[in-house]
Amino acid sequence: MKTILTQSAIQDFKDEGVVVLRGVFNDWIDTLSKGANSHIKNPSEGALVHKGKDFQGKFLEDFCNWQRIPEYKDFVLNSPLASIAADLMASKSVQFFHDHFFYKEALSGAPTPWHQDLPYYCVSGHQTVSFWLPLESREKSVSLRSLAGSHHLNKEIRPTSWANNESFYEDNNAFMDMPDTDNGDFKIKQWETEPGDVVAFNFKTIHGAKANKVDGISRTLSFRLLGDDAVYRKRPGRTSPNFPGISQKDGERLREDWFPIIWGN
Repeated sequence: MKTILTQSAIQDFKDEGVVVLRGVFNDWIDTLSKGANSHIKNPSEGALVHKGKDFQGKFLEDFCNWQRIPEYKDFVLNSPLASIAADLMASKSVQFFHDHFFYKEALSGAPTPWHQDLPYYCVSGHQTVSFWLPLESREKSVSLRSLAGSHHLNKEIRPTSWANNESFYEDNNAFMDMPDTDNGDFKIKQWETEPGDVVAFNFKTIHGAKANKVDGISRTLSFRLLGDDAVYRKRPGRTSPNFPGISQKDGERLREDWFPIIWGN
């Protein structure tokens, strides 16, 4: 399925590393909502249930479920997801990387610190896109925040464990420290969203979110995709998500039996 994006949206993604697309998945919200509700009742064995002294409900996080939840698989293979990704990345092909689900009940969830996604992943490349797709209306104050233009930084940001702020990998010499996010070098991009809207951003774009202070549930899906120049990269430790047994070498295109091509070839 093809969805036509405006040239201004494509240019914003290229220049700023993030863009909001209004209503592009309106026809898929019921399908995704059904899948999310099933997911909440039946999380994977690797799902994380976060706990905090101030949490008043459940905070569930789960990776890589698109092949076992029919509604997610339908969305990945039959929605405009792939065509939109191809246009944003200026890529002839689109390879599906993984999905990520967040479920938060009222007043649950710590803030998400500023970070880049790419250093946590077993990939490198510039042609990448993550789709942040909330299934409920989201006020601007609790929506995703992104630093416009941060995807142009020359080095990757040092990844940390959010629980204790320690380095995610033992060898972190290849990374730079988080830049000062308060000095005005980067403009913060943030939008209120309605179901069907999506925020798309490059894996290198620095982003984060404030704690959930909303009196109600919050279900958010992220879908992460790769373009022509994305290749496998061995990291100095366990990645997140982790893909044990992937058996690949640096610079290889990710294996298509695990990460299928969903647009082009």
